[in-house]
Amino acid sequence: MSEPTNRQWVLAERPKGAIVDANFRWTQGPLPELDADGEILVRTLYLSVDPTQRGWISRDTYLPAVAIGEVVRSGGVGRVEKSRHPDFAPGDLVQGLLGWQDYARLKGNGPGAPVKLLPGVPIPLAMSALGLTGMTAYFGLLEIGRPNPGETVVVSGAAGATGSAVGQIARIKGCRAIGIAGGKDKCDWLVRVAGFDAVIDYKSEDVGKRLRELCPKGIDVYFDNVGGDLLDAALAQLAMRGRVVLCGAIATYNDAELRPGPKNYLNLLVKRGRMEGFIILDYMKRAPEAVMQLFAWVQSGELVDRVDVKEGLENAPATLRRLFSGENQGKQLLKIAE
Repeated sequence: MSEPTNRQWVLAERPKGAIVDANFRWTQGPLPELDADGEILVRTLYLSVDPTQRGWISRDTYLPAVAIGEVVRSGGVGRVEKSRHPDFAPGDLVQGLLGWQDYARLKGNGPGAPVKLLPGVPIPLAMSALGLTGMTAYFGLLEIGRPNPGETVVVSGAAGATGSAVGQIARIKGCRAIGIAGGKDKCDWLVRVAGFDAVIDYKSEDVGKRLRELCPKGIDVYFDNVGGDLLDAALAQLAMRGRVVLCGAIATYNDAELRPGPKNYLNLLVKRGRMEGFIILDYMKRAPEAVMQLFAWVQSGELVDRVDVKEGLENAPATLRRLFSGENQGKQLLKIAE
């Protein structure tokens, strides 16, 4: 019987503009050995595909940039194959930073240590509504946006995993939920299935005009996943004491140079508004709180999930590109193994 090999995508060069295959290099080698107590060997089953990976391979962000020649960083779920840690046994399903590879050697303790999945929860659900994307929506909206019943919440990137959860949580909390998304299929799903009050199709509608029509009293909370022109349009329609939650800016990630700042930022002054960014890592100590509430909403049917699964480690670069072309429908995952 031949020994298994560890297939990997490593970073070959930093992208300039849109991601291309030449930014990465495909390698194969032996499985990692466990060199010290406290380590575990994990077989990757699913990889999470997220816009933040574009930043990780380009520059230092809230994490150091992936170095040239290193495995491309990515969250994922895998099965423990070997363990030198008392809390992990072969067969356990864990979630952590596995990277674009078949097998990852991880430390069982310390910052970024893997965590076990909730028993009985399907892996795609654990990586979407009950994973970092669901927690990002939960803490970003409730802790930074602080919506009150009756207020209007607008979210960009509304058909993505985080955006769709934001709108649904806003509805659960008694707010009007308005999404901005691209394409009829996505917009229809948000209204018919996710229960948004209204959705603006930025591909076919004038976003500024539609925001004025749908939000005549202004936007109380704007949850921004996109940045660029959509952020500017939302700032123009901000309500008195409005709040802007900065979660992401996917519209700008492929830009070779930084764009000028939003033209309507002075509306924050005029409307006595607030714009604040956050990183989900700041809330990880409270993760159980979010997961339990999100799980209750999923069980009751108040929160629905949409997952887009592609297959094959060889397709990792192409799957990441789907996020920037808008092809993904909900949370984008890449299945590596059964």
